[in-house]
Amino acid sequence: MNEQPQTQVAQTDLLSDVVVDFQYASRGQRFLNFLIDYILLIVGPSFILGVILATTDNADQFADDSSQTDMLFYFVFAIVYVGYYTLCEFLFKGRTLGKLITGTKAVRADHQPLTFTNALLRSLSRLVPFELLSGFGIPWHDSWTDTTVIKTR
Repeated sequence: MNEQPQTQVAQTDLLSDVVVDFQYASRGQRFLNFLIDYILLIVGPSFILGVILATTDNADQFADDSSQTDMLFYFVFAIVYVGYYTLCEFLFKGRTLGKLITGTKAVRADHQPLTFTNALLRSLSRLVPFELLSGFGIPWHDSWTDTTVIKTR
């Protein structure tokens, strides 16, 4: 699989004619981003599901039917997952909590900030089964949306 170069690259900013230096995030940084965000995302939907189950009159029914509980959890998880990545990457200029901690951010291929559409498509791409395995090369959520993750420090 093709891998993005890990060396420093210079690019001319067309608006200001300033050379901007950047480095692609390493696989280790990207994995740590995923791990931090994923742990956060497991805790959040689990809490939401617990609140839903605790406040419904049919909580015993959910406890008896684990397939119904599983479906509810997956539904809540998918909504929180897409919402978290989309809103964070759009509102915080390509950063999630994981990216903030590791000093990285997501940008478009032209190294401009993500648009809402970029952030949403990156998030939806992450829901594709086996997308996580694409991280051994260029992750699908990057290649399908013409985005990348770069170091900020």
